[in-house]
Amino acid sequence: MKTANFEEQLPRQITRLGIWLLAINGIIGAGIFGLGSKAAAAAGWQSPMMFVLCGVILIPIILSVSSVASYFKNTGGPILYARETFGSLAGFQVGWAFYISRITACAANMNLLVASLLFLIPDANATIWRPVLIAAICGFLIYINILGTRKSMNALGWMTILKFIPLLLIVLVGLKFVFGGAPEAILSQSTLPEGIGFSEIGPVTLLLIYAFVGWESALVPAGEAVNPKRDMPYALIAALVISTVLYFLIQKVSIAVLPDIANTERPLVEVGKALMGNWGGYLLLIGVVVSVGGNIAGAMFSTPRMTYSMATDPEGGLPDVFAKIHPTYNTPVISILIFGALMFIMALVGEFAWLAGMAAVVRIILYLVSIFTLFKLKKRGNDDNEVFSLPGGWLIPGLAIVICIWLLMQTTWYGAFVTFCLLAVGSLLYYLKRGKLF
Repeated sequence: MKTANFEEQLPRQITRLGIWLLAINGIIGAGIFGLGSKAAAAAGWQSPMMFVLCGVILIPIILSVSSVASYFKNTGGPILYARETFGSLAGFQVGWAFYISRITACAANMNLLVASLLFLIPDANATIWRPVLIAAICGFLIYINILGTRKSMNALGWMTILKFIPLLLIVLVGLKFVFGGAPEAILSQSTLPEGIGFSEIGPVTLLLIYAFVGWESALVPAGEAVNPKRDMPYALIAALVISTVLYFLIQKVSIAVLPDIANTERPLVEVGKALMGNWGGYLLLIGVVVSVGGNIAGAMFSTPRMTYSMATDPEGGLPDVFAKIHPTYNTPVISILIFGALMFIMALVGEFAWLAGMAAVVRIILYLVSIFTLFKLKKRGNDDNEVFSLPGGWLIPGLAIVICIWLLMQTTWYGAFVTFCLLAVGSLLYYLKRGKLF
C-alpha cells in the first residue's frame, strides 16, 4: 500500500463503543433543536418521515467512507484521505472546506442559541438584543480562548450527556401523542401544510441533512482505534440508526402537541413548554444552551488550532500570520480572532436555515471527495488485506456519489456561489503561502 501509513505514535485505545460515542455526539447537536419548525413548515404531517429519508440516504455514504477509512491506519480523517490520494493541494482544500463548514455551522448554531435565549426577553426587544447577544457571546469566546482558559473544555464531557436528557424527556412525555394521535383541539388549530410535493423533497432533505452531519468527526482519530476496519462501519451505522429513530419520535411529538410549530424559531423549547408547562420550556432552554453552547465552545477551541497547524505546514498551507502566537498566553491569537470575527459576521447577516444548509453543502463536498479517493485506493491495492470491502463492487459507492451529487444540486445558486468563493479564497491563500508572498 502506497499511502502514508507511518507508525502511529498514539496508542490504540478507542473501541467500537468509543467510536460510537464520538459519532453520536457529532450527529446529535444543534440541528434537532432548530430544524423541527423548518421541517414542519415544508412537509407538515409528513415531516417525521423526512428525517427517516435523510437517515436512509446516508447509509451508502457512511458505508463508502468507512471503506475509505479502512485503507488508513493514521489520524486525520478526510484531510488525510485527500492529501495522500490526490496531493497536498487537495488535502489543503479539504481542510479549508472543513474550516468553512465549522464557521457556517457555528454561525447557524449561534443564531439558534440567541433565538432560544430570546425566549427570556419580550418579543418587542428581540430586534435590539439579537446583535448584542451575538457580539457578547463571540467576544467572550474569543477572550477566554486567547487567555488560554480551558475550563470550559473540561465541561464538554458532561455537556454531551446532559443534552440527551431533555430530548429523551420530550419523547417519553409525548409518547401518548405519538401512538394515540393529537387531541382534536390541537388538530383543529394546526397551521401545518397537508404534505410535501415531489419537487420539494430535495431542498427539504438538504436542509435536514444538517441534523445528521458530524459523524465524520469519528473518522479523524482512526489512528487511535483498536480495530478501525471492524468497528468503524458498525459504530457509524449504529449512531445513524439511533439518531434517526430519536429524530423521528421527537418530530412526531412536536407536530402533535404544538399546532403552530412551523412559525417558531425555537421549536423544542416551545414543545417542552406545551408538554410540561413553563418549567418544561426552561428545561429545554437549558438543553439548547448546554448542547449548542458546548458545540460552539468546542469548535471555538479546536478550529483555530487547525488553521494554526495548516499555517505551519512547510509544503504549502495557510499564510504564516495564522500561526502567530500570543507572546504572553501562548495561544494562536490571529487564528482565534479571525475565526471569531467570521463567525460573528456570518451569524449577524445570515439566518439559521440558510447557514445550516450551507454547512451541510460543504460537508457533502467532503464526503464526495472522500468517496472519490476509493477509486484510486482500490487500484493501488492493500498489502495487509485489512480493508473493509463493500458487497456489490461499485454499487454502494456509485449510489453514494449519486446521492451526494443530487443533494448538491438542491442548493441555491446564491449558496453555490458563496461556497465557490470561499473555496477560491482557500486556493488563493494556499498559493500565496507557496509563493512566500506573506
